[in-house]
Amino acid sequence: MNLFTTLKGSLMESFFPQGWDLEKMDACCSLGPERLLARQSHWHDRFEPVACEDLQEFNALMGHEIALAIKQARDRGEKLAIIFPVGPMGMYKWTAYFLQAWDVSASHVYGFNMDEWSNAEGRTLPPSDPGAFQYAMEHGFYNLLGDRTVPKAQRHYATADSLPRYAERIAMLKREGAKLLVIYGIGRVCHIAFWEPQYAGEYADEAAWRAATHRIGAKLHPLTIEQNAITSFKSRTTRVPCYANTIGPGLFLQADYAIGGADGALGRGMMWQGMSLAVTLQHGADPWIPSTYMPTLPGKLFFLSELAGPLEPELN
Repeated sequence: MNLFTTLKGSLMESFFPQGWDLEKMDACCSLGPERLLARQSHWHDRFEPVACEDLQEFNALMGHEIALAIKQARDRGEKLAIIFPVGPMGMYKWTAYFLQAWDVSASHVYGFNMDEWSNAEGRTLPPSDPGAFQYAMEHGFYNLLGDRTVPKAQRHYATADSLPRYAERIAMLKREGAKLLVIYGIGRVCHIAFWEPQYAGEYADEAAWRAATHRIGAKLHPLTIEQNAITSFKSRTTRVPCYANTIGPGLFLQADYAIGGADGALGRGMMWQGMSLAVTLQHGADPWIPSTYMPTLPGKLFFLSELAGPLEPELN
């Protein structure tokens, strides 16, 4: 039986994003670790995937890469705009550790949270709510830097009022000589930030899709909701918001350098991010799969080695 033939006309056919070529995506998953990491023609010359043996190594190496970018910008006397994710998060304590050890202030950094939970109208959780991404960023990074931290006036969060001004603020910083660093994770459906694959169907062409800087009250894909139920809400799907405010490709594709992370292994051979990593690296850029654009940018993508496969069923 051909699995992809049986999907035609089924509930699952309407469940997956319309523009997904499932056979091509499955072929990416079938490559195995060695071929999965083979350099592709669509990769930027300065893009590099970096395998990490365990979560401790992943957090330390990714944290060092972020801290180094902050230090190098300071050494050059430049401002640095950074688009921050809240997921992954474990690298931030190492970023803070290295900056403290090197006695490097982050006063030249301008932080932009890439997304935030919202309702359909774009209203977000209060900053004091532990479920808010602003709360996570303050407590999981900014506060760890002590007196070397990013000034509060230079921290921007994805509220309905602030997010639409990101593009203008970043453009102004670039005119002043700043570089843009984008830090990212990869979603279950290969989103970057909460820019979901189904949004591609709403644009006339790739150029229009690439120009979109943000969405307010963006409707999330069911697999994104379930991913976050597993990773952030102790399996309580009922607690996961169905909407978010998010940056779009008009911002994350402006990156002068991008640092990505894929740490979605759950133990006992279980994972949620193996397919997402394989497709990101091997598929080629496609608006229906937003993460496939990240290898076209200079930067590094850190990932847990087991996510590279083999991605084959096991009897547990």
